[in-house]
Amino acid sequence: MRPRCAPPALLAALLCLCHGYTLRSSVSWVVSSNDVVEDADLSEEVAPALLVDGAGLWKQAYQSSSVLGDGVDSPGELEPEKEAVAQLSSARLFSYRLEKVKKSAGSSGSGGGSISSSPPPHQETARTARYIAHYSDWGHLSTISTQDKIKGLPFGNVFSVSDGPLDNSTGVVYFYVTPMDNTVTDLKSNPYASLTFSEAEGDFCRQMVYDPEDPRCARLTLTGKMVEVAPEELAFAKEAMFSRHPVMTKWPVGHKWFFMKMELIQVWLQDWVGGTSLIPLEDYFKATPF
Repeated sequence: MRPRCAPPALLAALLCLCHGYTLRSSVSWVVSSNDVVEDADLSEEVAPALLVDGAGLWKQAYQSSSVLGDGVDSPGELEPEKEAVAQLSSARLFSYRLEKVKKSAGSSGSGGGSISSSPPPHQETARTARYIAHYSDWGHLSTISTQDKIKGLPFGNVFSVSDGPLDNSTGVVYFYVTPMDNTVTDLKSNPYASLTFSEAEGDFCRQMVYDPEDPRCARLTLTGKMVEVAPEELAFAKEAMFSRHPVMTKWPVGHKWFFMKMELIQVWLQDWVGGTSLIPLEDYFKATPF
């Protein structure tokens, strides 16, 4: 006589009891008692549009139907209305760790003039922009390249910058450059450029466990025309740069260093979820980072 086999339904039930899986939008993951978070702070300031991610900090969360596969249009082929919805969704679907992180009461910078102290409230966009521009020691400058292999294409380079001594912010960003730099060659052909800063330079985003792409880890892009500093402004430009980057005074004179600054056209800021800000120049220059 053949042995009896357990019914398939009974086997399925036993497997579910053994492994303890939870089903969410066609994606299963193990749930353990260690994943339960008690007394979590779910305020908008801490975790807007909260999606709990027990496995990793910065996995982007999408519905299963949004994952690209065979027969699915690529992002570049989306219809305009679908693309708008996708952009809105992606701005809200982040996973945040449910832990309270205390802000440092003192300086949180990495030394020198790097981003330090607590940033302004995110609602004060002009002040936030001035804060980032003032406390950043360096930024990423993008130009249109004149190099043979990439002529006409974007080219990025890192520069030490200053908008004034630590106790005197102007909002005007100064550079100390050499004609030997490819970027300076680019600027002679096309003087327009964009300079990008990230609040991730300092310790604030690390203390708050913000990924550099997290909208709450602020990003600032200044776009404008790069010009050589006029003789009457050289004394201030020298103080601004050398007080923040004293090593520059020892750089070889044979490289023919000179000062440049950016005449602003646009101030672009992202410092919170829900979109970006274009800050009027008047508001930017009226604000203070202190």
